[in-house]
Amino acid sequence: MSTVTSRLWLAAVAAVALGTAPMAAPAQTRGGTIADVKVEGSQRIEAATVISYMAIKPGDEYTDRGVDESVKSLFATGLFSNVTIRRQGATLVVTVDENPIINQIAFEGNKRFDDTKLTAEIEERPRQVYTRTKAQSDANRIQELYRRGGRFAAAVEPKIIKLDQNRVNLVFEVKEGDLARIERISFIGNKAFSDSDLRDEIITKETEWWNILATSDTYDPDRLAADQEMLRRYYLNRGYADFRVVSAVSELSPDGDGFFITFTVDEGERYKFGKIDVNSALPGVTPDEMKTVIVTNEGDWYSSKAVEDTIQALTQFLGDRQYAFVDIQPSVQRNRDEKLIAITYEIGEGPRVFVERIDITGNLRTADEVVRREFELAEGDPFNASRLKRSETNIRNLGFFSKVDIKPVPGSSPDQTVIQAAVTEQSTGEVQLGVG
Repeated sequence: MSTVTSRLWLAAVAAVALGTAPMAAPAQTRGGTIADVKVEGSQRIEAATVISYMAIKPGDEYTDRGVDESVKSLFATGLFSNVTIRRQGATLVVTVDENPIINQIAFEGNKRFDDTKLTAEIEERPRQVYTRTKAQSDANRIQELYRRGGRFAAAVEPKIIKLDQNRVNLVFEVKEGDLARIERISFIGNKAFSDSDLRDEIITKETEWWNILATSDTYDPDRLAADQEMLRRYYLNRGYADFRVVSAVSELSPDGDGFFITFTVDEGERYKFGKIDVNSALPGVTPDEMKTVIVTNEGDWYSSKAVEDTIQALTQFLGDRQYAFVDIQPSVQRNRDEKLIAITYEIGEGPRVFVERIDITGNLRTADEVVRREFELAEGDPFNASRLKRSETNIRNLGFFSKVDIKPVPGSSPDQTVIQAAVTEQSTGEVQLGVG
């Protein structure tokens, strides 16, 4: 040990022994009771309101955890852009920066959608508190709206114009971009049908320079999902009962102006109908009678549409015999070795049903009597599906309505049904033009 170091060490020992050595400043106490909470920076919001959102209040013991929870709680209100909490003795000082109030909301650069359409998409409103997070979320919603319309190059940026009294005007600057067209549609795994055949079956189409009025040649994820269902139905109606769409991939072209769509399919084996049977527990109707309306025939290529048509025909047949709510389930037995699908139509027992009442909606100008007199069923009559169908045709033939939807729904008891007729009236003074 050097001479200087020894002297310093001895001096320190002596000072401690004599009680003259300076002591380290004590660390700030984390405990203690909060006597008061002081709020700084608030303009519109009362101090009591700020304190009410906090986890720590006057009279509580001071803890770091209580301070952290208070800061998080104040931020979670969405009223403040910044929050700091510090301690001055027994007083807690809360400094806040209030988010501004939205004065007006405007849109710039939008041509594809008007202001009313865009306003309906956003959550921000005038006289509400502005937050950057909500504004960006609204911008994303507007951008998604353009994407659904095929404009994937669209960009939306929210900007604010500061005003006095801590107010702002919120402006969404929109760059719509061009429509993203479908440049190519390809199929992988198809052997039974060509790419051209499959393209004809789906809604989405490739862009053709001469077809300037086409709307189905833009990319739409919802339409792509519908295309997969259409492909599935196309194959199922032609015997391919194991068909599935493995994937539907959309890739943006290198120039960003179009999409390449690729469907990967697994066709599976082709099946024919095997034995067709009916299993019914309905009294008064024999399976042989019901077999007369079946449209699925043994030896034909399997078709899901033929199965659906058979269910509809059986429903109509039994409806004529006052069984309105029969449950028909096709039981499928697949023979993969012989490529046959046997079907048994399981028909559940249902009660005979009578018409409880007829409800008509949507006729604003046309009197109820005009619609009711076209019904071939009256309240209290036994329900009859064929007569109900003819009633719908009669109403359509009036020429007063652009849409007619008639359906039976369960009534007040199992043997009662309510017929609901929803109509949409034609516009008066309508002019139609055709150009060839």
